[in-house]
Amino acid sequence: MSETAPSISGKSGIPDTRLDSGPDPKRWKALVFIALAQLMVVLDATIVNIALPSAQQDLGISDGNRQWVITAYALAFGGLLLFGGRVADLWGRKRTFVTGLIGFAAASALGGAANGEAMMLGARALQGLFGALLAPAALSLLAVMFTDAKERAKAFGIYGAIAGGGGAVGLILGGFLTEYLDWRWTFFVNIPFAIVAAAGAYFVIREPAGSRNRSSLDIPGVVLSTLGLVALVYGFTRAESEGWSDATTIGLFVGSVLLLGAFLIVESRVKAPLMPLRVLTDRNRGGVYLSLGLAVIGMFGLFLFLTYYLQVVKGYSPVMTGFAFLPMIVGMIVGSTQIGARLMTRVPPRLLMGPGFLVAALGMLLLTQLEIDTSYAGLILPAQLLLGLGMGTAFMPAMSLATQGVEARDAGVASAMVNTSQQVGGAIGTALLNTIAASATTAYLTAHAADATTPAARKLLQAQAMVDGYTSAIWWAVGILAVSATIALTFITTGHQGGGTPVAKGDSGDAADEAEVRIPVVAH
Repeated sequence: MSETAPSISGKSGIPDTRLDSGPDPKRWKALVFIALAQLMVVLDATIVNIALPSAQQDLGISDGNRQWVITAYALAFGGLLLFGGRVADLWGRKRTFVTGLIGFAAASALGGAANGEAMMLGARALQGLFGALLAPAALSLLAVMFTDAKERAKAFGIYGAIAGGGGAVGLILGGFLTEYLDWRWTFFVNIPFAIVAAAGAYFVIREPAGSRNRSSLDIPGVVLSTLGLVALVYGFTRAESEGWSDATTIGLFVGSVLLLGAFLIVESRVKAPLMPLRVLTDRNRGGVYLSLGLAVIGMFGLFLFLTYYLQVVKGYSPVMTGFAFLPMIVGMIVGSTQIGARLMTRVPPRLLMGPGFLVAALGMLLLTQLEIDTSYAGLILPAQLLLGLGMGTAFMPAMSLATQGVEARDAGVASAMVNTSQQVGGAIGTALLNTIAASATTAYLTAHAADATTPAARKLLQAQAMVDGYTSAIWWAVGILAVSATIALTFITTGHQGGGTPVAKGDSGDAADEAEVRIPVVAH
């Protein structure tokens, strides 16, 4: 049973009941369309990777430029997330969500119909742009629509399972589409997803009244944050291909630090900041962003190296590789919906996130024992189950806590920070772990080169060196997940999320939002 506590509006003394109409009866139907949109965005992060070799050959993309098919999306998406989150707060989350879906569908159609390199790269950049509108709007809609503690736990459990396991689903779907249809279908498949989600959202979603931010857009903040995040993500992407000592790579990192430092200074001084520092400086929310970003670095240890191991060393087809990731998806779903969602209203988030990351680290630890002839059922399957179970258990309360208690006017930008931490974590994970693996592989080849005297021996040595590189990088991923668990256990101090959603205050600096807005709170 829920009840609402009306607040006193500004100077008039009249109770403000704009949000007192009760929860939206269609919110569970809305969750279906929000989850569908989130699945589409997460799928796109991995589905194109499998199709890339075929697309490169058909479109005549050079080896030097093929990385831009991935990088163009990552830069636009990662660089514009904060902007997209604030647009959702200012313009309306439902409107931003539907616009993002329609734009993403159009960009996907453009990518599927690409007849050359320029058209493909432009389509990928547009996908990133509209994804940056879509992703934070989706999460912030959940934050403002599900305010009852138990309902919020269920909703975020479903969302967390999709956010965590969608990448593996993308590997399966990408393998099927590439192997049995054509690489272009890895783009076209987004169109029905987007159309169904946009139509459903338009007719079903009812955004709570009074939750929109009425302040102006912080243009200097948009420019500085976008350029800073683009420089950071591109710096890590370039480090993977050109090395950490490359002058341009170092310049990008230095530029990123200066730009983001200037961004924080601007945000502390402007009246209506793009990223209010109150969102970042909250100890619990900051702990979520940091631990989640680090955990994603660890996750890339699984996706990146296990994919290569299964296809290159074990000889799996793309479809077989996708299905090989199913145990992790099962673990994610169970962790999110059966453990995280059931315990979130009874157990403090740190006691779900910390142990969850440690269980995932245990699964990753098993993968450090990989050999050329390792049994899938004996080692890889249980390792994935542990990884999925741990990540699902940790991700769900993390995503809920990241938006729990945030002021309604900041829900979009708080949600954008969740996506930003994951995007930056992914970029770091790809560059850092790939560099570690490549260095370890080279060292192994150098140390054992004298033993390979025949073609068969050299082939075996190459495979052994690759596996040695993968396991060396996975050891780092184990350590990173352990650090993530430590941060979650020490930084996050809030109690269990069973007390409802705290007050979401209006923008005290804006006359249009002088009124305090209270979201319905669960009575205990």
